[in-house]
Amino acid sequence: MNRFDQAKMLLKVKKLQKELQKQVITVEKGDGAVKVEITGEQKIKKITINPSAIDLDDIGELERWLEDAVKEAIQESQRAATEKMQPMMGALGNLGL
Repeated sequence: MNRFDQAKMLLKVKKLQKELQKQVITVEKGDGAVKVEITGEQKIKKITINPSAIDLDDIGELERWLEDAVKEAIQESQRAATEKMQPMMGALGNLGL
């Protein structure tokens, strides 16, 4: 792969990274009690808790919903990133990345 092809490939990678930054994945748990928003780059944007959907006598349930929502959001963001990057993986290997 020549330098021109390498430069084109790196520009494509940067474009995909920007797309992942803008992509927001939302996961809800507990029938809307907890909502997690995460970017395609796996950066949490926002966590929302609906106080009217929470039993304050069972904080453990809220903690489980939060944990499950964050885990699922991370998995979904990883899946989204993999899907976007997969077509380029072979070419990136040729660049030594």
